[in-house]
Amino acid sequence: MVRLLSTLLFLAGLMAGTHAWGAHAFALYGEPKYPAGFRNFDYVNPDAPRGGELFLANPDRRTSFDKFNPFSMKGVAAAGLSNLMFETLATSSSDETATMYGLLAQDMVLAPDRMSMVFRLDPKARFNNGDPVLAEDVKYSYDTLLAKGAPQFKSIFADIKQCVVLDARTVRFEFKSLNRELPLIVGGVPVFSRKWAAGTPFDKIQLAPPIASGPYLIDRYDVGRSIVYRRNPAYWANEVPTRRGMFNFERIVYRFYKDDVARLEAFKAGEFDVVVEYSAKNWARAYNGPKFRSGEIVKRELKHSNGAGMQGFMMNLRRPQFRDPRVRQALGLALDYEWMNRQLFYNQYKRIYSFFSNSELGATGMPGAGELKLLEPLRAGLDPAVFGPAPVPPDTEPPASLRANLLKARELFRQAGWEYRDGALRNASGEVFGFEILDDQSALSRVISVYVRNLKKLGVQVTQRTADYALVQKRMEEFDYDMTTQRLPDVTSPGNEMFDIFGSQAADIKGSNNVWGLKDPAVDKLVAALVAAETREQLVSAARALDRVLLHKYIAVPHWFSPTHRVAYRNRFGIPDKAPLYYQADPYVISNWWQAKPR
Repeated sequence: MVRLLSTLLFLAGLMAGTHAWGAHAFALYGEPKYPAGFRNFDYVNPDAPRGGELFLANPDRRTSFDKFNPFSMKGVAAAGLSNLMFETLATSSSDETATMYGLLAQDMVLAPDRMSMVFRLDPKARFNNGDPVLAEDVKYSYDTLLAKGAPQFKSIFADIKQCVVLDARTVRFEFKSLNRELPLIVGGVPVFSRKWAAGTPFDKIQLAPPIASGPYLIDRYDVGRSIVYRRNPAYWANEVPTRRGMFNFERIVYRFYKDDVARLEAFKAGEFDVVVEYSAKNWARAYNGPKFRSGEIVKRELKHSNGAGMQGFMMNLRRPQFRDPRVRQALGLALDYEWMNRQLFYNQYKRIYSFFSNSELGATGMPGAGELKLLEPLRAGLDPAVFGPAPVPPDTEPPASLRANLLKARELFRQAGWEYRDGALRNASGEVFGFEILDDQSALSRVISVYVRNLKKLGVQVTQRTADYALVQKRMEEFDYDMTTQRLPDVTSPGNEMFDIFGSQAADIKGSNNVWGLKDPAVDKLVAALVAAETREQLVSAARALDRVLLHKYIAVPHWFSPTHRVAYRNRFGIPDKAPLYYQADPYVISNWWQAKPR
């Protein structure tokens, strides 16, 4: 009754005009950096010229595409779609955490009991067919993503009760529980027109161009070869503060290459303009020559403050050979990072040590008071080691050594029932311990080979399987793998997406991001505590407690990270003087740079 009364008073205030519309932003913790009426974000050039063109290569391992719907499960979406064509009610800034500013929404108001959020749409907002963006489109988008979108939407939207249309340009999201992150989640719902591919089931939409509100249109495409985006001449948000100075290129062209070697040679030949390099070997040895010396091509490392998150060899706990944590810990001892960094990576990396590496969210040392407050009620279901020091990755720097680590691994295998005999690691029934490493990156083959070589010393039989992006994606969606390489998204303020990554319910939802198949009640409760955090301090404690528990489960063999983005580009672009704090290189180039010289 109290909640109902609070909501009624809130709505009455809106209708009477007594509630202050004009909440231009929402900050989960503290106050937004940018005040009402701000002109632009600090890290853009508001006077950047528009025009010109940007040529790019496929940004990941996808070598083709077969759909223009980035939100459905099956198929491979064309590069650039989400960033260039779809917009959300609100958008984050790249120099603060857990804060959003209006984009499609002109105003936003959180109910006093925090159980609903109302957005009022900007009357200028238009889809690329000229139709206004209306509340019915917002509701349609949310309902469709929940019912027909990729599985992770069900996890992310789990605490949202419904979306309600209040009038033509006002929509209210109602919540099931007091989850403090929900305003940010609903602000991030991508919006598209009810008319998009009308008559076609949403999950069957293939090459129907999206009817959305973003700055670009699909100009033309050639499946397997290229896709060209053209800036919408009638783009509605040119002067909106969260878009001013951004998306300046007239055309953005993606060209697709079959492998990293072909892509690098194409870049040197001038077929495209910018490459973000993830291979330390390539960066050290392949980016040189006359064009680099003359300044025609610039080689640059762009600093960032991103949390590194977790990248590593991920074990599928759905497979019986990985269910014992002693086995998983033993597998981690076989990776010789220090040797790899010297011999393969030219000492360009740092070791990942946490699921929230390179941030204050990672667990280190003994648990603090805030962590213990969350961990103590769960003690009965936790490994007692959780209450000791946080695990650190094994190393091989003297006096440590790979040999000592492998001896420790052999003992862990023995405790788990696996011993070396007859040329292999076997259990009491004589079965050989083995698995397949699935990957879509040929550049990682040499890394995997070194790891496999060390595992063979233990008697572990490993098969390397490198396949194309589409096949790997399909197998990942079906959880059809033993071990694979994976990188979790960088996060500065983790929230509901943690349910999709670590939650028990997501483990059985095909296409979810719970690659491990992790099911643990303690982890579920810690994720819930993280999502419910009311202050940044509480969030940090919950993240560290969660990290501590995950690290003691040894579900990943941690890799490495770089504190910079390695970017090479043709010297014809304007770049803002000030860089954002938290950003990925590809979206940054697309949204913040501009053409300073013709091609």
